[in-house]
Formats: sequence, C-alpha cells, structure tokens
Amino acid sequence: MRTIQRIERGETSGFDSRRAIARAFEFEDIDALNKPFSIPTPEELQATKEKFEREHITLKALPLETGRQLVRLAEMHSMDLSTPGFDLPREVDEEFATLIDFMREFRDVSDCYSETQKFEVYDELQQHIDALKASGVSLRYAERKLRLRFNGESADGKPFDTSVLYVVAFPAGKEPDEFATPRSVGLGP
Repeated sequence: MRTIQRIERGETSGFDSRRAIARAFEFEDIDALNKPFSIPTPEELQATKEKFEREHITLKALPLETGRQLVRLAEMHSMDLSTPGFDLPREVDEEFATLIDFMREFRDVSDCYSETQKFEVYDELQQHIDALKASGVSLRYAERKLRLRFNGESADGKPFDTSVLYVVAFPAGKEPDEFATPRSVGLGP
C-alpha cells in the first residue's frame, strides 16, 4: 500500500511498480506508464482542432428505426457509406451487412417497385432492424450533399451533384448526436 500512496503523492516510483499498476488497471501495454508522453500545449490543441475542422464535416446523427424510413432514405440518395461504429460480434455484424446489402439491392432497382410491392421491402428491412435492436444495436443515419469529381479527371472536368446516406451502428444507449466524416471523398483509382 505504501507504494500506491507514494505514487499518488507524485513521488518517484520504480519501473516495476509502474508495470504492476498498469497490470492492475488492465492496460494492454504494461509499459505504458514507463514511456514518456508529451502533453500538448493549448496552441497545439487549437491547431489540431482547426486542422480537424478544415478536413472534416460534422453531420447530425438521427435515429433510424423503421424499414419504411430506410426505403425512403435509400430512394433519396444515390450513394451510401454504411459501417458499424464499434466492433460487432460476428452474428450481429452479418445481420448489419445483410440489412445494408438488401438496402443497396433495393436502391439499385427501386424504380421497378410499385408502391404496393414496397411493403414487402419495408417488412424485410424492419426484420433486420428489429434483430439488430434485440442484439443491443442502435442505428443512426445522416445525409450529405456532395459535388463529385472523379480522381483522374482533368481540373476542368465538370463535377456532378449527388447525395450520400450514412448509416452507422452504435451500441444502444451510446448513440452520438453527431459524427464527423472527411470533407474530401475520393472515388476511383
């Protein structure tokens, strides 16, 4: 106990004592407390924040709760970026992948569906959303308008306007109100 008290008071401690503390706190790297680290200055923090804001855009994350809602979103957007926001167990990851695959397949041929036929799609997507919810996963979406120019096109190549749907899985109860994504999106080789 004296070692802990000595360290809490900011007195010097040995290499092995710091390793023991790292093990007690279950650090992945037990030498983490033995490595030097620098604390950034307020100016460095501000510069990092400004760089992040220049390179990223923050989007409002809204709840995605129904199959009907996902169908409407898929119809409105020509592209999507869909990903889990945390490590999912294999079975749950497959459920999320199935949901996204089905949404994309629908989007590719949505103009071939009558309004009546879409009810089957609503139900299919709802089953996947409900399965994810039962597994402790909450879905959030965001929308973004883009002006795209493909890599390799000349600088005078005309960009085209499109929109992107972001669908992200989060642990239920830990959903953010917003998330960030890079401002610049590269497509093509």
